[in-house]
Amino acid sequence: MKFLQYISLRGCQQFVELPHSIVNLGHLRYLNFQKTSINGIPRGFRVLTNLRKVNGFPARVDGDWCSLEELGPLSRLKYLEIQGLENVTASSFSAKAKLVEKLHLTNLCLTCGSRLGDDGLIEEETQQIEKVFDELCPPPSLNFLAIEGYFGRRHPKWMMSSSDMPLKNLRILMAEDLASCTQLPDGLCQLPYLEFLQIDRAPAIKRVGHEFLQSYHHQNPHPSKAVISFLRLHTMKLMGLVEWEEWKWEEQVQAFPALTELILFECNLKRLPPGLASQARALKVLSVQQVKGLISLENIASLIELQVIENFHLERITNLPRLQKLTITRCPKLKVLEGVPALQRLMLEDDYMETLPEYMGSINPRRLELYCSLALLASMAVAQSGLEWDKFSHIEHVKAYAHEGDNPRKWYALYTTNPYNLETNVNSSALMYRGTLFSLEDAQTFESVFKMT
Repeated sequence: MKFLQYISLRGCQQFVELPHSIVNLGHLRYLNFQKTSINGIPRGFRVLTNLRKVNGFPARVDGDWCSLEELGPLSRLKYLEIQGLENVTASSFSAKAKLVEKLHLTNLCLTCGSRLGDDGLIEEETQQIEKVFDELCPPPSLNFLAIEGYFGRRHPKWMMSSSDMPLKNLRILMAEDLASCTQLPDGLCQLPYLEFLQIDRAPAIKRVGHEFLQSYHHQNPHPSKAVISFLRLHTMKLMGLVEWEEWKWEEQVQAFPALTELILFECNLKRLPPGLASQARALKVLSVQQVKGLISLENIASLIELQVIENFHLERITNLPRLQKLTITRCPKLKVLEGVPALQRLMLEDDYMETLPEYMGSINPRRLELYCSLALLASMAVAQSGLEWDKFSHIEHVKAYAHEGDNPRKWYALYTTNPYNLETNVNSSALMYRGTLFSLEDAQTFESVFKMT
């Protein structure tokens, strides 16, 4: 056993304690105790200097000893995940982990128990966790950083622009459950190799601006001389910023030249910033979901794929000249869709939709996929005899569905223009069963029309 190199206890929830004899495994290189009940490690863990990867390392304080100090001598670590950092009672303990000295470290995950939903964090708690994280500064070798459950009001000092930016080689940054942070760290825009940024659930952020754009920083009063911000960032996901109302990015400020995918989910933005349309010239994919205040989306010349999902106040989509694929899900106020000459595929999803939108007659996608009410499907199923014919008859391929129970495609109407074909399983019995036709006369009318198609 003394030559053992790999131990994984992941998911062994009955496992509550590591035996002290683990310190005898001097050749151990990989240790994983994620999703176990282990909440501490034996003293002397520091002798395992061959460790390269540790998942689920528990932070625990016992008197004047903290498990983090056992990490100090482990200089060969490449991947480290620390859990339970809310248990650390002093920054002097976290300093003993000596993360900044681990020059081979490329992946780091720092985790606290989530405080989202807590009614009132004590100020002493937020200040304490800020100081603890300040001493967990990673080395310049870091490529991947994940922070989860951090509840300080400010970000760690080593993430701010006033620092020496030890994250200069960082490529991926993910932060989740930031209960108290009121802004994004203002050092992000200076990271020259950052490619992927994801913020998930930061309910205290109301405004995004200065921390994203070097041009506005107090150390750089000359915007025209600014280095382009986020030079290599290609994917950005901002999700669960439920109070976020303003994104300040002026049209002339250069930023995000390589951004190809942007996801905005669950926020209160009233509009997208002018700089997005004028400067993010590589943007190909945009997903906008549950953005409550958004009324219009327009003038993004490079966009190829767009998803708008449950944006209940969205009224206009205009001037997207390269757009090829569009998904619209439950946006009931959307009345204007124009300036999309390259559109190839359109998906409309709304189980309560009873008529096709009027804009359908003025756009010309090659393919339409529709999820709607059975009443609308029935109207489409009778082709020229239905009120919806002029809105979809020019589209080469149409697949329309209505759900029943858990089956979203129980009822269908499939249509092609060349050669002309209309196939459907909608019949009068189904309509009467679902309550779509209310009289025998309605059923007979539908049946007679259907037989002629």
